[in-house]
Amino acid sequence: MLLEFEKPIAELEAKLSDMKQLASTNAVDVKDAVKSLEKKIIDLKKETFSNLTRWQRVQLSRHPDRPYTLDYIYEITTEFVELHGDRSVKDDKAMMGGLAVIDGQSVMIIGQQKGRNTKDRQYRNFGMPNPEGYRKALRLMKMAEKFDIPIVCLIDTPGAFPGLEAEERGQGEAIARNLKEMFMLKVPVICIIIGEGASGGALGIAIGDRVLMMENTWYSVISPESCSSILWRSWDYKEQAAEALKLTANDMLNNKLIDGIIKEPLGGAHVDMKAAAAELKSTILKNIQDLDKLSVEKRIEERIAKFETMGVFEA
Repeated sequence: MLLEFEKPIAELEAKLSDMKQLASTNAVDVKDAVKSLEKKIIDLKKETFSNLTRWQRVQLSRHPDRPYTLDYIYEITTEFVELHGDRSVKDDKAMMGGLAVIDGQSVMIIGQQKGRNTKDRQYRNFGMPNPEGYRKALRLMKMAEKFDIPIVCLIDTPGAFPGLEAEERGQGEAIARNLKEMFMLKVPVICIIIGEGASGGALGIAIGDRVLMMENTWYSVISPESCSSILWRSWDYKEQAAEALKLTANDMLNNKLIDGIIKEPLGGAHVDMKAAAAELKSTILKNIQDLDKLSVEKRIEERIAKFETMGVFEA
């Protein structure tokens, strides 16, 4: 799938492919032309992806080929054992997690999981957890705390499931309890937005010592489409809504709402998943190493202080 702003790049890449094919079939020397075109493609990519609008960043975060939570888990871990259920209602497939080993470091990985095709999306509820998903996440966090294992949360959700049955089972209470409990966890907690970070659905597993965003992701109280439909009674103004929400990684960092940005390969994480995963892995391990140097009391104190200082207040 090509996004609109990627089409000029794709056209040049198609020309490059044709040029190489011509050279191989007709024994024509086009090395200089190939080198020139390759440089032109790289320059165009740099120019395009360094000047993306906020809405274009949102589009990249939703790219169908973008790595999801399980993709990263399988790429960065040497061992992974998925754990199931909230011990009350059922096992929410939109929220998954388990014990893993990253280069010898034990971690508890928790995250929302979307689906690749229609059947899988329905199975994963499009990455929108129910209350039991958040209760399962908290159960795994408490287990990690018991065994002194760092927690890594990978966030990628369009929001918590808004269905009537979710509200009946206490969606708001489940998210609120997670927020309260995560502040007091005694182990290092690293939260990373790897795709979409929408509203309380994202925040329910995003209270951490380090909150990071991958380069082409978004994090906001509401999606651009929903914001547009509320303010303008139409989705047609989603681009203006995205600009007003200031929801990109750079916006979040400038407003001191996150602690850092994880670089992605030129063109997005879907272009080179292995490179994106390698950057993610090194960031996780570095932050665990840094947080291990702090005492439990100091970590909790800094975690609370970080969130207390967010926002602007007038007396």
